Amino acid sequence: MLEPTKKPLTDRMVIQGPSDRRGQVEKALRRLGFSIVAQNDDEPSIPWRDALNIHPDGEPGVCLRGARTREGLTQAELSRLAAIPQRHISEMENNKRPIGKETAKRLAGVLHVDYRVLL
Repeated sequence: MLEPTKKPLTDRMVIQGPSDRRGQVEKALRRLGFSIVAQNDDEPSIPWRDALNIHPDGEPGVCLRGARTREGLTQAELSRLAAIPQRHISEMENNKRPIGKETAKRLAGVLHVDYRVLL
């Protein structure tokens, strides 16, 4: 059987959070098939946004494009269903236009996501 030719963006991650919940997080990750490895401080690590080349201001556009793609919709189809001009959707996905609360609610209804994901 051939091996996949594309390498994953990363095969390791560091999760930071409250130390009293570490056991719960590790247990949940193991149930999902992850393995827990002690972090080597000599090994450089980068934030996940940097690994995926996502600027914090770019997250709403990435979420919008991802939700649209997951639903199998084109920008034109989403435009028609949400009654939003197609060029506005393109501008929102490319972070050239902010996504307002009312617009996010309209898009979220069509895309079956919580509107706060798009803000």
